[in-house]
Amino acid sequence: MTHIQFIQNAIQLPVKGIENTIALLNEDCTIPFISRYRKDQTGNLDEVQIEQIAKLNKQFDEIVKRKESILKAIEEQNALTPELKSKIESSFDLQELEDFYLPYKKRKKTKADTARENGLEPLAKIIMAQKNDDLEYLASKYLNDKVANEDEALQGARDIIAEWINENIFIRKNLRRIYQRKAQVETKVVKTKKDDDEAQKFSQYFDWSEPLYKAPSHRLLAMLRAENEGFVKFKITLSPEDKEEALRMMDKALIKNEGDCAVHIEKAIDDSYKRLLEPAISNEVLQEYKEKADTKAIAVFAENLRQLLLAPPLGEKRILAIDPGFKTGCKVVCLDEKGDLLHNETIYPHAPQNDTAMAMKKIRSMVNAYAIEAISIGNGTASRETEFFIKKIAFDRPVQVFVVSEAGASVYSASKIAREEFPNYDVTVRGSVSIGRRLSDPLAELVKIDPKSIGVGQYQHDVDQTKLKEELDSTVIRCVNAVGINLNTASKALLSYVSGIGEKMAENIVSYRAENGPFEDRKALKKVPRLGEKAFQQAAAFIRIKDGINPLDNSAVHPESYKTVEKMAKDLGIALTDLVANKEQIAKINPEKYVTDAVGILGIKDILKELEKPGLDPRKAAKVFEFDPNVRSIANVKPGMVLPGIVNNITAFGCFVDIGIKESGLVHISQLKEGFVSDVNEVVKLHQHVQVKVVEVDEARKRIQLTMIL
Repeated sequence: MTHIQFIQNAIQLPVKGIENTIALLNEDCTIPFISRYRKDQTGNLDEVQIEQIAKLNKQFDEIVKRKESILKAIEEQNALTPELKSKIESSFDLQELEDFYLPYKKRKKTKADTARENGLEPLAKIIMAQKNDDLEYLASKYLNDKVANEDEALQGARDIIAEWINENIFIRKNLRRIYQRKAQVETKVVKTKKDDDEAQKFSQYFDWSEPLYKAPSHRLLAMLRAENEGFVKFKITLSPEDKEEALRMMDKALIKNEGDCAVHIEKAIDDSYKRLLEPAISNEVLQEYKEKADTKAIAVFAENLRQLLLAPPLGEKRILAIDPGFKTGCKVVCLDEKGDLLHNETIYPHAPQNDTAMAMKKIRSMVNAYAIEAISIGNGTASRETEFFIKKIAFDRPVQVFVVSEAGASVYSASKIAREEFPNYDVTVRGSVSIGRRLSDPLAELVKIDPKSIGVGQYQHDVDQTKLKEELDSTVIRCVNAVGINLNTASKALLSYVSGIGEKMAENIVSYRAENGPFEDRKALKKVPRLGEKAFQQAAAFIRIKDGINPLDNSAVHPESYKTVEKMAKDLGIALTDLVANKEQIAKINPEKYVTDAVGILGIKDILKELEKPGLDPRKAAKVFEFDPNVRSIANVKPGMVLPGIVNNITAFGCFVDIGIKESGLVHISQLKEGFVSDVNEVVKLHQHVQVKVVEVDEARKRIQLTMIL
């Protein structure tokens, strides 16, 4: 099987598209570049499909590498028969390959190894042949100084047979199928931990049982977390009836008649199942379902992150940002249109100081002095109180007031990136700056923070961390390149996610910009040290230069197509500047006329679409949201109330809604709308404005149950 066949078997895409995609990947083209600028070669595959091809191509290489390793290891033991070699070479199932390798794996000394050393393997072979029933007499021939009697000889032979059964590929495959269909997951509380306060969040699993295949991802991960934290004992098992089915399957496969040999084989089957197969297969199947749960949780996290990064930006505005607090006061910063820090100070409008009048005076003064257009308030402690305080101030100019998520702001404030940006300011100032900048441009600010700290995940610390990082990094890259970045204002962190650039090159770009001033056109990017033609090809169309020399530099048109666009303008008898954003002139263009070997019809149509709205930000504009003014804490929340809210987290089992207080309420998936809902994202999105009804309030546990079925 070739890698093309392997990939097509998995995702059923056209062969030509797969071949061309792999060729482009092998040329070090990035996924954003391929999906956006090589549509004609790939057959218009999107980023997700290209990423699938890349992953499957890597998986194929890993399988081939593993096969080579297994073949070499078995050959070194002089045990590689032509038949075994053929089976290994024709298999592309990693689990099956490991089954082939199992008998030859290095391991600790087993009971079977001891029995072989004692010369009992021939006796085991005679029993398995099932042609001789006088086993007592046969066993007596294998007595020696290490085998005292016939019972010990037969026990040693059974130990060898039990190991053979464990290594039997047919047995393992069929037992896996039984476990996959019928295994139960069971949890029992650890009695000594039952009354622990921390254990109570897992009380649902103190005595729990359900079919493993029915356990949703979030529940399986919750149970495994409860086990890891020592509150429950967790196991995967078969019911007595299903265990009997498994044993019957093994009997049928191995026992040919009802003689004396059959009795010993049956004992070996029971021993092999209990001692070897059950622990191994139950663990394998658990890992399989854990991987599926990880995949689901990572997908939920990645989608949440995507929506968060593409949240509506306010744009280049002068912003006053507040990190609210009571005793330590509210940290206030003023930022210019580019997000640069102009001023910072602390006000104390709340208890215990209650210096409200002075705080109002300072805020009014800052709004006027720095021409503030919007105020951004973090949604943590004292958020609502600060919002009410701000809205009491009579400003001399129109000022919009926003409450934004401050999740991750404290992580950013203590990070290396923040220290480099603000070496002369403490963490409180840096945190406030982050709160302001994420209103102006959430994408540009949030890329500086570890996604796991942003607060939109589900069991993110329980899933495979390598896969999580890969998926989240991929999500950030897709978002950054979908929006595009301003080359003359982008931070090093933001630049590092641009197609073809990376962390080191981003550092070089920022240094070059600092030394030489703003870039005037995209071509100037080639002057950056160590930025070669390939990096330029991959990155150029994802960067924007506003008010540059060439109007196309502020669009998603790739520089390799500039001559094509210039020819369009020339054919129309107008200047290039008169073509850009001129729908009337663009409508006159026949795309077929400009198709070349380098740029196909899909590419030309993309160019025309981009020319209509060059540099268009795909994100919507930020809107002010008003919470219920009567709800300031959980004590104000009562069953039956209908409240406005903002979706601030999505999980597999529902969504959390910010209703303007510290505690978010949960809308269970069954309460999103009338009828069955299979995917929460089909109904709601992050930052969506919704109306919810309060169903239940547990003030002691800080939990609020909501419904969107009004």
